[in-house]
Amino acid sequence: MGAQLRVYRRRIRSVQSTKKITRAMELIAASRIVKAQQRVKASQPYASQITRVISALASQSTIDHPLVSEKPEPSRAAVLVVTSDRGLAGGYNANAIKQAASLEETLRREGKQPVSYLVGRKAVSFYKFRQREIEDSWTGFSEQPGYDDAKEVADALIAAFVRATEEGGVDEIHVVYTEYVSALTQRPVASRVLPLVVEDSDEPPADGPLPLYEFEPSPEALLDALLPRYVETRVYAAMLAAAASESASRRRAMKAATDNADELIKSLTRAANSARQAEITQEISEIVGGASALADA
Repeated sequence: MGAQLRVYRRRIRSVQSTKKITRAMELIAASRIVKAQQRVKASQPYASQITRVISALASQSTIDHPLVSEKPEPSRAAVLVVTSDRGLAGGYNANAIKQAASLEETLRREGKQPVSYLVGRKAVSFYKFRQREIEDSWTGFSEQPGYDDAKEVADALIAAFVRATEEGGVDEIHVVYTEYVSALTQRPVASRVLPLVVEDSDEPPADGPLPLYEFEPSPEALLDALLPRYVETRVYAAMLAAAASESASRRRAMKAATDNADELIKSLTRAANSARQAEITQEISEIVGGASALADA
């Protein structure tokens, strides 16, 4: 019984050490959620305004620009997949990769070849392990992305978009990331960045009437200038939302791990107490048996 009791106590100490780690990671993730939410909220006004400006330019002009015009027969589509650099975040990475796989399957059915651009070590490891072709990848900033990081990714996507398909370019740009809904809900989404989807509607815009612009020097020049900014803003917004979702998923996963550690400690403690009681009972029985034997002698 003594050996069994030592095993239980050793396991209890091991689980207690693991619990301290998961609890610390839960607290760190909880503190990062607030900062990530603030960054997402701060980026929304600029993102909404630049989208509003481009919508006004597209609706008030009849120019044929790659930003708003689809190619007759698109054959290649860039898919940017945003994941995390670290694990221990529940199903965060698996859900994003699953959403990307669904999008790629849809593109193949439409006769388009998906071209993979990856953000985060988890996506890179997943694609490399399965020997899938990767056009470009970036790692090291999934939890705290900066605008310079988003600009580097956006520059690569824009360069591929303006390049001819025969030379390795793409006709469309899609982004797959995890949208932050709340601390308990994060939803993987896939959205098309370029070309813009232009719809004819008689209903007024949700944010009020679009402003009237006087084009100087020309709508083409304005769209050429806004194209990089628009893609950078969309990519940056996706990275910020993904960072907030990653922290929320990690906090929830670490809380579940901490709760499971508590339950396991209680179970092991009960088993250790039972083993200790059995050991004491056996010792008492041996003492009583020995005393009886001496008395009989």
